[in-house]
Parts: sequence; structure tokens; C-alpha cells
Amino acid sequence: MRCFSSVENLLGAEIAVAQASSPRPDELATASLRIDGQDARLPHSQDGCATGAASLFNRASWLLNCVCRTASVCFIGLLAATTSPATEGPSFVVSATVTTDHCVNKCIPTKSLGGGIDGHERGECARILSDKNITEMLSAGLGPLTYRLRTELAGEVWHWNPRGGWSDEARQCGYWTSSSSIGTPINLSYGYRLPRRGNTIDQANNDGYSRICDGDENTFWKSNPYLDPYFTGENDDSHPQWIVIDLGAVKPVNSIRIQWGVPYARQFQVEYWTGNDPMHLHIDRNDDWQAFPQGVIGNSPVGDVPIRLSSNSIPVQFVRVLMSRSSAPTTQSSADVRDRLGFAVREISLGQTNDAGEFEDYIRHNPERNQTIIYVSSTDPWHRAEDIDYKTEQPGLDFILRSKLTNHLPVLVPVGVLYDTPDNAVAEIRYLLARKYLLEGVEVGEEPDGQWASPEDFAALYAATAQRLRSLSSQLKLGGPSLQNFDGHLLTWPDKSGNRFWMNRFLRALRASESSFDFFSFEYYPFDDVCGDAAPQLLEIPQRLRAMLSSLRGDGVPSNIPWLMTEFGYSVFAGRHEVDIEGALFHADTVGTFLTSGGGKAYLYGYEPDYLTNEVKCSWGNLMMLQMLNTDKKLNRLSMYYSARLITKDWMQWVAETHEVYPVTIEPESASVTAYAVRRPDQEWALLTINKDPQRSAQLGVQFASSSGISVDRFIGKVDIAQFSREQYRWQDDGPNGRPTLSSPPSHAQRAASQYYELPPYSVSVLRGHIGH
Repeated sequence: MRCFSSVENLLGAEIAVAQASSPRPDELATASLRIDGQDARLPHSQDGCATGAASLFNRASWLLNCVCRTASVCFIGLLAATTSPATEGPSFVVSATVTTDHCVNKCIPTKSLGGGIDGHERGECARILSDKNITEMLSAGLGPLTYRLRTELAGEVWHWNPRGGWSDEARQCGYWTSSSSIGTPINLSYGYRLPRRGNTIDQANNDGYSRICDGDENTFWKSNPYLDPYFTGENDDSHPQWIVIDLGAVKPVNSIRIQWGVPYARQFQVEYWTGNDPMHLHIDRNDDWQAFPQGVIGNSPVGDVPIRLSSNSIPVQFVRVLMSRSSAPTTQSSADVRDRLGFAVREISLGQTNDAGEFEDYIRHNPERNQTIIYVSSTDPWHRAEDIDYKTEQPGLDFILRSKLTNHLPVLVPVGVLYDTPDNAVAEIRYLLARKYLLEGVEVGEEPDGQWASPEDFAALYAATAQRLRSLSSQLKLGGPSLQNFDGHLLTWPDKSGNRFWMNRFLRALRASESSFDFFSFEYYPFDDVCGDAAPQLLEIPQRLRAMLSSLRGDGVPSNIPWLMTEFGYSVFAGRHEVDIEGALFHADTVGTFLTSGGGKAYLYGYEPDYLTNEVKCSWGNLMMLQMLNTDKKLNRLSMYYSARLITKDWMQWVAETHEVYPVTIEPESASVTAYAVRRPDQEWALLTINKDPQRSAQLGVQFASSSGISVDRFIGKVDIAQFSREQYRWQDDGPNGRPTLSSPPSHAQRAASQYYELPPYSVSVLRGHIGH
């Protein structure tokens, strides 16, 4: 490179470059030049040509100061000041202020940042969890493990141990309890479908159907017997059971026909929903169930005849049958008392009776998903040996708890509640204790809100299981309920006092039963739309999660127990955003928000390798950090893998020592940058930053200040900078053959402290160093 020999030549070149590039006013952003480890700033005008002369004068003064330095370095600075990459827009300036006298959380990363293991399609557990894949998973740096229970979402009973016994051993049916005796290690386990299922829809494979409208009068739905006064000790009205019928559209209704099974309801009432959708509630609507004029039935008929609900038809879409006072005490059809408790319905019809007495049924009766959608309050866990579901398998408890995946740390394990029995749950934990496995805690049930369980019903099932588990060991930590993601407020139908808040009512019922509640768990999947632009959604991450946590605090979730985010991911649906660079931004932003908000442990869902899928028919992707191929080739490392390493290896020290988390204020507030600060055991400060602007770099100014603002520090000396952006990662969208064309670790550099630090578009960066005046 040719060096300039005089100030005049240097200024002439500066003017020539400026004239040739003719940048627009909005492109003239702050640029930096590093000279002998220091940053010299070029403050460009934002006021256009009117201030061009003054700007040039300032730049000339700056050049005079640097001319005695290495001329070639000055020239590089000039080019940086007057040109910008063709693929990026103008950069923007943003400041981050860390409040150093207000620690908001403390965490030990080796115990606070983990991953989840779940059930898979038949034959996939062994392939996904091979020794080679486990080694690659562990290299991401995550610590503790949570075992997720897919059977609970599928509406199935979990035979966690294939060895065990039936309540009706002779006929191989009834209520199952797995054996707690030590035997051959359990490497695989399965769920069993429920032949008395009531829901059309489930949260797993969603390939079952309701027995209430399957067209077969020999099958029936039956409610969970553990909600009967026989087990709860409460009065008959404490746990009314219900059936909700979704007609799919508003239709005129005046009649219903219920073909009861045994036991049947002695009292019930038929109601319609006054709003739009009772299964998806909104805080600003006060809709409720309204009984039909003739819908309150005090002495239930058991014959197969339509019941007139009103003289005139009422236009409705959603209808509920609310049942109380079971006929159970007088029925003797089974030796097992559980078989005689609850409510049973063989088939249901809903429609209109005309003046001639002819009944038109609106319900589609089919033994498949193409039936009228039915929701129920609970389901009897009775089943048969033939109901085993080989399509989905759970990795065996021994396989997981003996593997390297545990990192020799306690594991959070589940027990089934909604579709299982307390006996089976107790046997599971007794088995794990006998094996002397380290248990972080026992998650009692999973996603009851997503399966439309009422808070009082789930509290009764939780209490029945928790009280039995507590008898095994006073050291067991029991909690849950692994709430499904929700927006704003978790709502349910109002009780008699008008309370619509699910978690508030659940906690109230738990307190009444004096049940243990040692930790609180929830899931975070904020975005249903995986087809649209990710950029505006990424901006919502902190606000959505904070609003969710604030709502739960308002519901009364105790702040003095650990809060666990037992699953989190971009969406419950698979899409490209999860495997492209956006996945890393989501992951880092969510972890930072959760810890800054006081969270205890965060478990990444997508920890296991997986395949691409086109779930919603708009893009191929999946919630995963490692991509499996249809060959035995090496796994592809995806964006979330690298963000996990940035967090565990650069932002934090991967040691079993306490890190302090401090709040960060971003200005302007509307900037697409978020930042999260920790003070590490080595006394360095580390700032995790996310630039969610897809086109523009950010020039980030960083300062550390007390709450009063009197004492202000900055990074001093050398600053370690790790960055992950499109310079390290690019995804090629090629349908089922999609893959990263560039998959490199974050860049690392050590630079002198400066006033500003560049954050590339769509990037995750860590700035780390010591601070001082």
C-alpha cells in the first residue's frame, strides 16, 4: 500500500473519497478507527449538506492528530468512515447501561442451563441418542437434564417399566402399576392408548379420537375415578365433569340425546357459550356458559331419547354438558371400585327437533379425527395390554440416568398424573430411589392447562400423587405443573366468585390440601407463526416472557421457590426460523430475559439431534441444535448450538460457582438490541448482546453505573469479544435437504477498550473484561 507523504495529500484523498462515494445523510453513521489499541471516532453529520463543511473540518482535525501515526492505518480508517458494505444498511447507535449496585439474580451456570430429553418415533431413540450423538450434545456446554413425558401429552398411560401388573391380571386389563423391583435396566418404554378416551385432539401425535362420537355404542368415554368423592373426600359438587362439543360453526340447537354408560349422571345441565371460543379465552372478554331454558336436568333419564332444551332453537357453536352426582354408589358392574366411579357416555347427539318431532343430528360420528371435535374434563386411565402404542417410544429411565447426558448432576424427572394412577407414580420414584439416582425434583404432571383440565381437578390429582410421593422421602422436591405457553394471562372458565385465573385457583386448591409445592415449572413457546417474517417477532421476546412471568406472580406463584423453564423454543411448530440464524437470537434473548427476571433453571427443548420436517407446509425446519441426516454422516451444528456455547463458554464461566446477574438499560428503548450482564467469579463483567436488526449493524456504547448515576465506569484494558452472525452461519433452504452452507464457531478477538463496539446485523455477541474509570 502506498503511504501518503503530507497532510495536504491526505486531506485531498479524504475529499476525493467523500465526493466519489456521496453518501446519503442517513448513511453517515459513527465509524471507528483503532490506532495503537485506541479508538478514534469519526462523528459524521446527520444534517445533510448544510453541515458538510463543519463535518469536513472536524474530520481534518482528526486527521491532523493521526498523521504522525502509521499512514496506512489511517487510510484504512478513512475507508471505514466513508464506505459501507453493500449488503448492509446504515448502522445505528445504541447505549447499554449496567446498573452495578442492583444484583437481580444469582446462578451457577453448570446447574442453571440445561436441556430436555423427550419421546420419539418408533426406533429413533437409539439412533438419536447414540454415543457419538451424546458426545456432540454435551459439547454444547449445557448442564442439567430434564426428562419430558410425551405420553402425558398424548393422553396415554406410561408403562415406565415394561414389567409390572394389572388390576385385572387374568384379562390383562384395568389399571397398571409398573414394578419397582430392580431388574434388567430399562432402555425403552411405551405409552398405552386409552380405550375410554374423550378428547378428539391431543398435544402429541394427535392421531386418536373421542369415543363419545365414534359411532360405536359399545365404546364409551369415562371420567377419571380419582376425581370422585370416594378418593378426594370432598362433596359431590367439588369436581363436576364436563363434555364440550364444538359444532364447527354456529347452528340452531334445541335438542340433545345422550346415550349414557355406567355410571351415569343423576344430575346434569346443558349449556351454550355466549362468546366466540371457550377453549381459547381472552382477558378482555367476560363470556360464560349459559344454561338452555330447559337444560337443567335434575333426575337424569337413561333412555335413548332426545331431550328438548328449548322451545325455540338457539344459534350456538359450543355446547357443554356439565355433570354432577354420579350413579356410582348403586352400580356393581366391576370388582374394581375405580371402574364404578365417575361418569360414562357411550354416544352423544346434538341438533334440532322440528315441529314434526324429527331430530336432526349435527354431530359427525366417526372413529377417526374426522369427527366433531369433543373436549372432556378428564379421562379414566383404564386400558388393556393390546392398547400399547408402538408408534412412539420413551427412552428408558435407566438408559438416560446412567448415560453421560446427566453430567453427573441431579435430573428432573416426571410422573404421570392426568392419565395415570398414584400407584404407578409412587412405584416409579421408589424404583429411582432404589437405584440411587440423583433427582433434582419430581415434576408432577405436564401441561394440564393445555389439556383443558380445570385447576381444581388437576390440584386434586396432584395432591393425591404428591402426598404418596412425600411418604417415600421427605427430601424429594415436588412441583410443577409445567404450564403450556400462554399470552398475557392463563385463564379458565370463571368459578362461582368470578375468578378466571388458572394458576391462582390451582395454588389455592393446593394450599387447602396442604400439598407440597417446592418448585414451579412452565414452558415458553411464544410464536405460532413460523411462516412469516421472524424480525418483528424477535423484537417481542423479552416483553412476552416478562409479561408471562409478571402475570404468574400476580396469580400468586411464590417467589421464594425455584422457577424452572422446563421447555423453551421459538415455536411448538417446526419451521426454518429455528434452524437459521434466528434460532440463535431467540435462544440467547430468552435465556438472558429469564435469568434477569429471576429465573432458576432453563432447559432448552431441541437439545437432541433431529431431522428437518415441513410441519405446517410453509418451510422445512425443526426445533433442534443438531441436525441429523438420513445417512450416518456427522451431525450438522445449527445456530442454537453455537448460541449455547457462547452463553456457557463466553458469557459465563463454566464452573460450579455463583454468577451475579445485573439489569441493563438500553437507550433508545425502541432499539432492536437487547443486553444482559453478569459478573463472573473471575471478577470480569460480561455483556451478552443481541442485535435483532436483520440489515443494520449497531454501534454499542457500554457503561457501568450505580443507581444514582454518580459512579460511572467503562471497560478498560483489553476486552474479549465473541460474535456469532451470518459471517459464521448461513442456512441453505433446500426443502428436506436443507442444511447450513456455513457453520463455524463464533469469532473471538481481544481488543482495546473503546467507546463503541460493533454488533453485526442479526448477531449474538459477548463483550467481556474488567471495568474502571
